[in-house]
Amino acid sequence: MKQFLVVIVALLALTGQANAQRCLPGMRGIEFKGGFVDGIEKPTNYYVGMGLSTYTKNGNRWVFGAEYLSKQYEYKEWSIPKAQFTAEGGYYLKFLSDASKTFFLSIGGSALAGYETSRWGDKLLPDGATLRNTDAFIYGGAVTLELETYLSDKMVLLLNARERTLWGSSIGHFHFTFGAGIKFIIN
Repeated sequence: MKQFLVVIVALLALTGQANAQRCLPGMRGIEFKGGFVDGIEKPTNYYVGMGLSTYTKNGNRWVFGAEYLSKQYEYKEWSIPKAQFTAEGGYYLKFLSDASKTFFLSIGGSALAGYETSRWGDKLLPDGATLRNTDAFIYGGAVTLELETYLSDKMVLLLNARERTLWGSSIGHFHFTFGAGIKFIIN
């Protein structure tokens, strides 16, 4: 009977220990993400990104990263590509989680800055028309709602929805993105 109690106590101690090692202050993760821009009806409108997360108290975190956003615009029978390269720095506040520290829901605010190009600098279209959009530096911010779910203690699935607001852009100030990603905890 004593051996049975020792095994039960050891199992309870071990199960709580693994979950307690999540989202500790100073813990870092590398994340890779991607998704759609302004809806899913055009799969050519997408974004990809990578970043570094550093956790603070209570599961909140700092995020620093870079994104590439591609959007296609129709003109006659051609698609005109528009690309944005942005760097991000932001803070995500955890506001909901379960007791087992498996699911976390966070809201974040980020500053964005980068560069935007139309048709990779080539302004002359095949029919002789000229694009009036100029390549430009862009700046602004983003508000993100993100769900983190731990697949293991070192691998996290990310689902996010984000509203980007950028000035200096010739394709509009607001872009809604949503997608998924994976984060690898590195320490």
